[in-house]
Amino acid sequence: MANTSTAPEARVNNADAKTYWEAVSADDDGMLGGFAYVSRADLRGSRSFLAKLGIGSKPGLKRITRALEGGAGIGRITTGLLLDIAEEVDVIEPVAKFTAALAGKPGVRRIFNTGLEGWAPEADGANGGEGGSELPQYGLVWTQWCTGYLNDEQLVEYLRRCRTVLAPDGVIVIKENLTSTGVDDFDAQDSSVTRSDKSFRAIFAHAGFRLVRSELQRGFPPEAELLPVKMYALKV
Repeated sequence: MANTSTAPEARVNNADAKTYWEAVSADDDGMLGGFAYVSRADLRGSRSFLAKLGIGSKPGLKRITRALEGGAGIGRITTGLLLDIAEEVDVIEPVAKFTAALAGKPGVRRIFNTGLEGWAPEADGANGGEGGSELPQYGLVWTQWCTGYLNDEQLVEYLRRCRTVLAPDGVIVIKENLTSTGVDDFDAQDSSVTRSDKSFRAIFAHAGFRLVRSELQRGFPPEAELLPVKMYALKV
């Protein structure tokens, strides 16, 4: 993990990142930087990865009672993947206009309009919610294309908070861009860091997780010229 103020991850500014996203359109093109057409391949790759973990809606795979999506945006993954394999989904997303369409949607249980760095698990009975005072248990926590808006310390703490609500044998999946150079890179436009595979693995270990499976996303149209995208499955 980087530990100097000159490291790319140390330049991440949560407020600047939120300002950037508040100006983005609430549709697939906005969420995917003008590349809405990669969504189908992305969801297909994610579904295949989960199936290899034994999770899915097809015979022989298990469904999840409750899932959590971190950085959900407009709910592209929640509606296109998670609601197929989970009975209920909670979402975390700092930009309220993105989650407006998810409010009241069948299967969407709770919406946390806060950044990953500010989110903390809440008991089911908190803030007027139904249920008792126990923390929810998630069989799956899915976080995609948003960990770059956290510095290393914030990402470690986010993962540790997720751990407190992870069901026995639950899994955390991180799906993110990787640098093509092997060196972390800061993008001033949206105040984000793109990490190397080595950096991710160090962060996962520091947060106390085992990496049980990893896989590169395949099938993106070559004309999109996207960075490598990798999925990581983490367990305690």
